[in-house]
Amino acid sequence: MKLRHPADRNERGRFERFAEGASNLTSSPAFYAVCVMLVALFLAAKLAGWSVEWQIFTADLMTAVTLMLLALLKNSERRAERAVQRKLDAIAAALLDQREGRQGRVGEDLENAIGMDEEV
Repeated sequence: MKLRHPADRNERGRFERFAEGASNLTSSPAFYAVCVMLVALFLAAKLAGWSVEWQIFTADLMTAVTLMLLALLKNSERRAERAVQRKLDAIAAALLDQREGRQGRVGEDLENAIGMDEEV
């Protein structure tokens, strides 16, 4: 199995679509409010004197969620980073071609890189 950068894959798989959706969700104020409530619930349970088993269970659950979110958000970050790099490379190539007075596929590559043909 060859590991490739997420942005280098020709099509977006289920994990990439899921990671993007998770990134959109976790960057929302509503998700932050839910996280604050979970932490408040954990602290209230600790202060209320719930059994140690329940406290460990809730802490382990929050740790597992944190690790999954880390993997999903890192995937989204790497795809965005690579997309920005591709755009910068296309802009640099177009500027060099313009400076040297050449016209070629670079303009088309630049349009593709910045997504001029995509609808918003």
